[in-house]
Amino acid sequence: MNIQLALDRMTIEEAIGMAAAAEEYVDWLEVGTSLIKEFGMDSVRAMKKAFPNKVIVADMKTNDNAQYECRLCFEAGADIATVMGTSPLVTIEACIAEAEKRGKQMMIDLLHTTPAQREILSRYNAILCLHTSKDEQELGTKQNSETGLQAGLKRAVAGGITLESLPVYKKMNPLVFIIGSAITKAEDPARAAAAFKQQLNMEESK
Repeated sequence: MNIQLALDRMTIEEAIGMAAAAEEYVDWLEVGTSLIKEFGMDSVRAMKKAFPNKVIVADMKTNDNAQYECRLCFEAGADIATVMGTSPLVTIEACIAEAEKRGKQMMIDLLHTTPAQREILSRYNAILCLHTSKDEQELGTKQNSETGLQAGLKRAVAGGITLESLPVYKKMNPLVFIIGSAITKAEDPARAAAAFKQQLNMEESK
């Protein structure tokens, strides 16, 4: 199981500093949607340059213009890019084709997808991200993200994960835990990241 550190709502320099602090305890680094929207592909290039040995995830949240957006991400150094599960299947298929052509991966964000959509999406060669949105976290409502996925798929879980909620998400047997503010907003981000890693290691040893 991997920890993906989500870096959002900060400058490129702040993101690199945060990633450096937590580097020892995280496996994947996510260039968040807000970083990409504010700073473009420079944010992806900077993260890959600073951390060439880490898996870099460009949280592009592609909805359209699939080949172009995926090409931008992969040429900037991303190893994984994201596409929204609510986008047309032709878009998702184009993203996956572009990734496979380059030896990269796609992550399908299942935010606001229906169980029926998730069943269809589970047939693709991609990581499926069970995601509670930022607005749902901050404004007090949460969707049931677990519905509609079969066991044995490559899963990511995201959305307000804390040390307290980690065991619940662990039951989903994900490939990656996407953790943001529980680390980035902690008084000591390195210590917070270490605590997540320690708890995951303890769970895996049981």
